[in-house]
Amino acid sequence: MNEAGLSLAGMLQAGERLDDLLTHNLRIIQSPEVFSFSLDAVLLARFAGVPPRGRILDLCTGNGVIPMLLTTRTESSIDGVEIQPRLADMARRSVELNGLTDKINIIEGDLREWKTDGDLYDAITVNPPYLPLQSGDYKENHHQAMARHEIGCKLEDVVAACAKSVRIGGRVSMVHRPSRLVDIIDLMRRYRLEPKRIRFVHPRKEAEANMVLIEGTRDGKPEVRLLPPVIVYEDNGEYTPELLAVFYGEASELPDFKRQNGRAPVAKAKSDGEEAGK
Repeated sequence: MNEAGLSLAGMLQAGERLDDLLTHNLRIIQSPEVFSFSLDAVLLARFAGVPPRGRILDLCTGNGVIPMLLTTRTESSIDGVEIQPRLADMARRSVELNGLTDKINIIEGDLREWKTDGDLYDAITVNPPYLPLQSGDYKENHHQAMARHEIGCKLEDVVAACAKSVRIGGRVSMVHRPSRLVDIIDLMRRYRLEPKRIRFVHPRKEAEANMVLIEGTRDGKPEVRLLPPVIVYEDNGEYTPELLAVFYGEASELPDFKRQNGRAPVAKAKSDGEEAGK
């Protein structure tokens, strides 16, 4: 047994491996047969607005990667809800392995039937299935298909579950595909989650965005900020410094580019000499 949690003895099952989360000595149990987290989960965990203390809910938690990464940013208690029994079991074992059972509680459940016990949550994160069922045939196994396709829940189910679980003024943060952004904004407003921050993720600076991070506030006033894009790869194919800082724990969150004095930056007026030299 080590200081971070339990030893590996008896923790891994057939077909599973132990991966390093590259920050705070965190490790996670994964299996290519079931589910492995990807960049979208890491970016969501670093983008989401979370309180220093309070209650956080992570829906569609998968193998628990987002709750574990969030523990590096907050002292809040975190509930993770996952519909697939095998994934929920993997998440519980990862939490136990890292000695985080006092901070993270993994719950096997269907978000469509989810009802919180006690107070509403201060913040909610969710990395839902991206693909509608009519998007074509899927050839993955059942676990992978559930993670990628709207089999266990549709986008409206996700937004509705967030809306009924977050307190007034609380934040809901989601990662999804840009092609669904109009649907996401429409549903968020229907369920009284006012979009506040949007940030697109591009594989390269000249490439179209392939992810969008969006955060809304329950019963917030209408005003949305479009943050600078996240660029994943440099021209040489290596990760950008921003991504490397996030991966290796040097940056606990993506820069938020907060406004000065609560106002948008104002362009500096040019002097007469600058005008003449145009």
